[in-house]
Formats: sequence, structure tokens, C-alpha cells
Amino acid sequence: MELNVCDTQPSCLGGGKNEFIYSGRLDNLASCYCALKSLMDSSKMPEDLSNEKGIRMIALFDNEEVGSNSMQGAGAPTIFQAMRRIVDSLMHQSMGEGALERALTSSFLVSADMAHALHPNYPDKHEEYHRPELQKGLVIKHNANQRYATSAVTAFLFKEIARIHNLPVQEFVVRNDMGCGSTIGPILASGVGIRTVDCGIPQLSMHSVREMCGKEDIDTTYKHFKAFFEMFSDIDQKLNVDF
Repeated sequence: MELNVCDTQPSCLGGGKNEFIYSGRLDNLASCYCALKSLMDSSKMPEDLSNEKGIRMIALFDNEEVGSNSMQGAGAPTIFQAMRRIVDSLMHQSMGEGALERALTSSFLVSADMAHALHPNYPDKHEEYHRPELQKGLVIKHNANQRYATSAVTAFLFKEIARIHNLPVQEFVVRNDMGCGSTIGPILASGVGIRTVDCGIPQLSMHSVREMCGKEDIDTTYKHFKAFFEMFSDIDQKLNVDF
């Protein structure tokens, strides 16, 4: 028999100053909430999109923890099909051949999953200068073996948005003698061919029945995502990459 333990308590604030959130399934409902709210709030009024040159969208997938290879997972062609239909509906004759491919190349994916924060009882699990802390902002994840899809260019663009809005950002590289988890970032980056940055809200007790993260990090992540929706098109046009 398989036993699934479920927490019956509602989510709550805790800590000496109510600075922490305790809840089940923070991984990854916290990122989903920030993505959805930031998309809605960045597109409330007609003038919010009057100068927008791209399409703002989010995609929320199931089955990430078991490999994403399902009809509703990131391994399915759902996002590619959605982007193709968007391009088809907007395409006019002047766009010419290869409109979808050019749209994919011009697009940018923020792969938002949670990140392992430094645990005070196990500091040796992190590299000395790559120790994400609670309440210190989003964590940008890097991995030379492509377990994360972040590149120097995508990390720079995402950090530049944070710099303009004075938002904190942390960076993380796993210890090279330890295994590294992964996200849907590499799946979509390789399957669709889209620039990707992997990031996440730092948390403790990931995958436990009751997880924990910093209250301020939710607000910071919402502001970062909202700024991304509002600024990406303009910053991307100014970006000149010399390969």
C-alpha cells in the first residue's frame, strides 16, 4: 500500500516577527501565485499594453516532480502548440516565412521553481559563496551540466531588471561533488528553443508535508516578475550580445 501524508492545518505566518510562511506545497504554488498575480497586475489597463511588442503569458504545468513526461507536463508539446497558434492568429503576409521560428528565438522564458535555502544545521551542503538565504530575494540557478537552463546572457537580462527596480537577487551553483536537481527549464529550452533563466524563491523543508519560506520573498518575487512583464521588451531591444 502507498501512504500519502496530508497536512490538515491551514497555511499560516510564523516566526518571532511573523516573517515566515508555513504551508504545504509551497513548491511550487508560491511561484505560480507570483506569476499569475504579476501577469494580471501588469496588464490591468489598456495603456499597460499600448507599447507592448510581445505577448505576455504564463504556463503552469503538472507532474514536474515525476519527470514532466505526461500530457499535462512540460514535456508535452502544449507550450509549443500554444505559441504556434498565437503566431498564426497574429501573422499577416508581411511576416513571411519562419515567423514562428523568429518568434521563438525572440522570446524569453522565466522558469520559476523553488530553491533550497541555506539550512543553519547543514551549511556544508552549500558552496561557501553560493548560499541562498531567506528574505534575500529570488535565486538565479546555474549549472554547467545544464540541469538548469540559465546562461550568462539570460542571467544578465533578468538581473538588469532587478537592478533597475532595486530588487535583491541571489545566485546559486550546487557543490560540484553533490547531485543537482533540475526543473522544467532545460526541457522547454531544448524542446522549444527559447532563451531561459532558471530561478526560484528560497525555502526550507522542500518536499516535506509542511514547507517554509520568507514572507518578504513572496513580495520581492511578485515585484520582480511584474517588472519583467513590463520591461522585458524594451530591455531586450537594447541588448547587444557579442558572441
